[in-house]
Amino acid sequence: MSDVAVVIVTRNRREIVLATLSQLIALDERPAVLVVDNGSRDGTAAAVRERFPQVRLLALTSDRGAGARNAGLLAVEAPYVAFCDDDSWWAPGALGRAAAALDRAPRVAVLAARVLVGRREKLDPVCALMARSPLPADAGLPGPRVLGFVACGAVVRRDAVLAVGGFDGRYGIGGEEWRLALDLARAGWALAYAPDVVAHHHPPASGPRRRRRVRAARNDLWTTWLHRSLPVAVHRSASILIRAGGVAPLAAFGALRGVRWIARERRPLAATLEAEVRLVERQPA
Repeated sequence: MSDVAVVIVTRNRREIVLATLSQLIALDERPAVLVVDNGSRDGTAAAVRERFPQVRLLALTSDRGAGARNAGLLAVEAPYVAFCDDDSWWAPGALGRAAAALDRAPRVAVLAARVLVGRREKLDPVCALMARSPLPADAGLPGPRVLGFVACGAVVRRDAVLAVGGFDGRYGIGGEEWRLALDLARAGWALAYAPDVVAHHHPPASGPRRRRRVRAARNDLWTTWLHRSLPVAVHRSASILIRAGGVAPLAAFGALRGVRWIARERRPLAATLEAEVRLVERQPA
């Protein structure tokens, strides 16, 4: 389908991305698929070319982290882009429903899908929170208005995301969505949760890796200091580090390495948006 392109970012997970591509090319929608190989050293690029000649490949020479998604956005022309991780894929019919919803709601920059995790298809906890979003309802949106999303289950309006700078490559992978969500909301775009748009996510059974936990906490600190007032940033930083537990010192050290560019780019949210962020943060898990 020409309105939606699928962009997958992968690094050094050849067999996993090949299995995901098998799922995607079987979709009746026949979307254009672009694999962005994020500097892999395990033969991913060659394997994709050999096994899936119908799939476009963009082979980056280094790991750009979440910034690799921006390279994917720039390489496609479809107005809507459905992101996948190398271990996630879209359910049959999901992309068509997403395109129709975005057509009907031109103020929406991100359509957050219902992400089902693992063989037991458990609802992603972030999706459970989005389903009961505390933000005021908006009848012009295809679902609850939200201020976040899961990147492996998001369909975005390409031009809107590029206009605010896309994903920040300094963030790597892990918790990078919050920064982009706030950038889009600040620019006047809406984000909506669409439970009828379904994505499947089968992460490795080993669970979150320590390095990713460090990165996610660091990124949360960066976003907090970029977008929140000084008193709020101090208070939220303490909460973030408490939640980080044993990796808190590493997360704090990593965050401190961004002090200069944070000071340069820092821009606290307007009062209305700040109030909505606080509503989301007070939402019980």
